[in-house]
Amino acid sequence: MKENIKASNTDSFDHSTHQEFVEYYANESLSDSTINRMQGIINCVLRNIESSRLNQKLDIADIGCGTGIMSVMWARQGHTVYGLDVNEALLEIAGQRAMEEGLAIEFSLGSATQLPWADQSMDVCIAPELLEHVVEWEACLKEFVRILKPNGILFISTANKLCPIQQEFNLPFYSWYPSYIKHYCEELARTTHPQLAGYAKYPAVNWFSFYQLRKEFSKLGMKAFDRFDIMDIDNKSDFKKTAIKIVRNSSLLRLFGHICTSGLPVLAIKNK
Repeated sequence: MKENIKASNTDSFDHSTHQEFVEYYANESLSDSTINRMQGIINCVLRNIESSRLNQKLDIADIGCGTGIMSVMWARQGHTVYGLDVNEALLEIAGQRAMEEGLAIEFSLGSATQLPWADQSMDVCIAPELLEHVVEWEACLKEFVRILKPNGILFISTANKLCPIQQEFNLPFYSWYPSYIKHYCEELARTTHPQLAGYAKYPAVNWFSFYQLRKEFSKLGMKAFDRFDIMDIDNKSDFKKTAIKIVRNSSLLRLFGHICTSGLPVLAIKNK
């Protein structure tokens, strides 16, 4: 393990990986589409953070940080960033990238079910494309809430079970498969056919709807907002602004929107 990567609760997890997976994410993380997506997440968080924190140095937890692109982008803005991932090879790339830019980012090898940080220590917690890969996803949510300060912001993106279009498995309409077929495909991906899940060591095992996660967050003292609530409409045309406002005011159209849109971004704010 590299000296700039800390170990945290690592005994029960396999931190090895397929080389194809590492090579793919090392290259993909530098693509324009990835950079734009990460910048969109940062912009979304900053649009929704309380005004008193806007000009402050924030403590950011980047969970499932992978090759560290999101961590680096936050650190470039002067924030204090802590990254965590279960994949040691990706973390080594993250550490190298931060070092090359002279950024002091603390990377930890560990699990999102047991985060290494203190209670109420983070202003922002980001966990993109993570929940679908963790069997104990409820423990992850509890940990996210535990480390957030009051009024802190959590941003997650995960697999949308309402939409048939997905990227987790190289199979058509996979999110609509019955559970027993999904379990069979998961076992194939872990054993003889890793290419089914893009060579991921931990293929997707969970699929969510916004309505399900909203209920879970409410139990944990957080208010959740879906993709339509957090859209930036300031630079949209008048037509698009009107369309988005109509969707926001119609539960039926909102549901239809979730069915038609792959992926599931959720922003949640912790109660005071």
